[in-house]
Amino acid sequence: MKKIKYLLFSFLLFSLVSLAQEDAKERQLGHTNNNKFKQLYDEFSTPNMFRSASGAPGPAYYQQKADYKIDIELDDENARIDGFETITYTNNSPDELKYLWLQLDQNKRAKDSKSPLIESSGVSTVNRPSGFVDKYISNTFDGGFKIQEVNDSNGKSLPYFINRTMMRVEMPKKLASGEQFSFSVKWWYNINDHVNQGGRSGYEYFSENDNRAYVIAQFFPRMAVYSDVEGWQNSQFWGRDEFALPFGDYQVNITVPADHILDGTGELVNRKEVFSKDMMKRYEKAKKSYEEPVLIVTQEEAEAAEIVKSKKKKTWRLHAKNVRDFGFATSRKFIWDMMAVKVGGKDVMAVSLYPKEGNPLWEDWSTKVVASTLKSYSRMTFDYPYHKAISVHARSQGMEYPMICWNYGRPDKEGNFSDRTKYGMMSVIIHEVGHNFFPMIINSDERQWTWMDEGLTTFVQYIAEQDFGEWYPDALSPHHEKYPSRRGPAEKIVPYMSGDQDFIAPIMTKGLNTYQFGSNAYSKPATGLNMLRETIMGRELFDYAFKTYAQRWMFKHPTPEDFFRTMEDASAFDLDWFWRGWFYTTDYTDIGVKEVKKYYVSNEPNQRMKDMASRRGMNINDLPRFVYLVEEGGEDFNENLRDKSTLENSPTLREYLMDNFTEDERQKMKTPNYFYKITFNKPGGLVMPIIVEYEYADGNKERITYPAQIWRFNDKEVSKAISSSSELVKITIDPDKETADIDTSNNSWPKEIKQSKFDQFKSEVKN
Repeated sequence: MKKIKYLLFSFLLFSLVSLAQEDAKERQLGHTNNNKFKQLYDEFSTPNMFRSASGAPGPAYYQQKADYKIDIELDDENARIDGFETITYTNNSPDELKYLWLQLDQNKRAKDSKSPLIESSGVSTVNRPSGFVDKYISNTFDGGFKIQEVNDSNGKSLPYFINRTMMRVEMPKKLASGEQFSFSVKWWYNINDHVNQGGRSGYEYFSENDNRAYVIAQFFPRMAVYSDVEGWQNSQFWGRDEFALPFGDYQVNITVPADHILDGTGELVNRKEVFSKDMMKRYEKAKKSYEEPVLIVTQEEAEAAEIVKSKKKKTWRLHAKNVRDFGFATSRKFIWDMMAVKVGGKDVMAVSLYPKEGNPLWEDWSTKVVASTLKSYSRMTFDYPYHKAISVHARSQGMEYPMICWNYGRPDKEGNFSDRTKYGMMSVIIHEVGHNFFPMIINSDERQWTWMDEGLTTFVQYIAEQDFGEWYPDALSPHHEKYPSRRGPAEKIVPYMSGDQDFIAPIMTKGLNTYQFGSNAYSKPATGLNMLRETIMGRELFDYAFKTYAQRWMFKHPTPEDFFRTMEDASAFDLDWFWRGWFYTTDYTDIGVKEVKKYYVSNEPNQRMKDMASRRGMNINDLPRFVYLVEEGGEDFNENLRDKSTLENSPTLREYLMDNFTEDERQKMKTPNYFYKITFNKPGGLVMPIIVEYEYADGNKERITYPAQIWRFNDKEVSKAISSSSELVKITIDPDKETADIDTSNNSWPKEIKQSKFDQFKSEVKN
């Protein structure tokens, strides 16, 4: 009996629960806020004492400091570097540190490197001999740092552990807040052939006279960043994601063959020791030359140096303050030129190093491009603070370090070059010199957020390219009125935005894990910022906010939130909808004209009013005076209305509109004859302003931009009513292609029928 009662009770309880669930389903219980205009509180970290809600550094903001004294010697015969460094690390954080992390980027090329194992591979039918051996037979290159010793300031050995591209150094005791710790590292490594083996630095070998041109970086164990955001940024270097580095002061002594020409990060403090008398005279002349570069080492001198190799050595001493890294270039093949450029009331030296293989292109344009770039980026951010910027020619390279970068772009052996080669060289110089601002000074975490250095640099690159074309019109080819920028304008990102969504990632993705790296990390963020500047915010508001961000975070470590918040804080422009759509999703723009309805004025009550009067038992003639609009083709439409569509034939409307105006005002007033309801739809997920051009029968055109907030209540479609004195004959959405709309087939009314390329071809053949 008890069992039966228990079963009945269970059945009853189950029934009640089921009924409650059904009842809950019938009632609408609400939903999560998925509105595209909601604030980014879920995505953003909470403001704190380190980083404020305005996007500025907080009152407790800190950053660590790493100072270096480095002695290295380059063995040209064996392509090897030997080095010894002393690092003084200052703990400005509130935390005690038990150990320090250093980056060993050369280990990416070590024989036991894991980097090749994470990439899919196939069989290439064309290979360089050295590359073929390394790829398919065995890795013959013995790369990676060879750490010989790690000692404290007293020469006592320190425990350390190497985890691939990271080295942990144990300190004798915890490093308290405000304390410093000094230690030394001795190492060596074999320099890679960056042409055949790849890499961001290395050498190019010239068999003609058995010479090498070196572009050297990541050549010393470097401190990792410790911050309030990541703690230790000790994510492994797999080869793509670049670097997170603390600022510090550098004293670097570089010993090379005596006939080498060398330049790098920092001020050359022993110029008179390493320069000849002729070079000193030319240098003094270059410091006063603002129009044309001055050759410090001529091509004739460089060609003579290639033939006879000196057995002697020479040490170049470079000192740099408040930089995050160090790089240098050296070779007996280098031609060297310089010119001065005014930036913020002071002189900066624009410098180029290149072998004869770069001429005539490099001697004609490299240093002028450097000078132009410094002016453009300084205008958009802050005055360039360093005393020089160097462009080094290196085959197949495009890489940046403080005050120095290496760039591709080489004529053929006869000195001929195409527009593609010329503009490619100019653009890569602009881009890499621009990296002095992002991230060498505005020091974002490249290991995590690639777009914060590449995307921001590419955005300003577009502005700098256009500046260069205006300032040096003789640099442009005859068939180019403007500099032909490859990235920047919205329409250039459309092929990427309209691609397979399975192979597109949000911008806010770690660079290592990003599909279509160039489009995602360079083009899309640059295009988005250009759209903000030109279409959404306007140049004045955007430029002020962008400069505010740059000046707030120069020589500091910003995050994406710091950028997003500052742009809004300094402009009073709510952009959460834009950051969410463009940076946190892969949504695309597609806005169209769904429907256009035309209305005529009538002084006869329409069916809606007749029905209302009937329901209320009123005489239709007793209704208050109304203006009636009748839809063309609707239930109240009749052909006779076409003749009554003007105000002259619609006394009811004229009286209604004119009651409160004087006779003089009535004469001056333009009154509408036509009324339209336009419905816009949004097949694409991305919120954007609706830029519309209305064209009328009298030939007039009107352009209206409806702000993005028009979509806030309905993310699918919205309607706008317009009135006009002339008949509307055409509607075009985004006529100048400012919003990266991926499908323009729905952008016009009446709908435009576009010929396929094949049909166009047939028409051309027929004609």
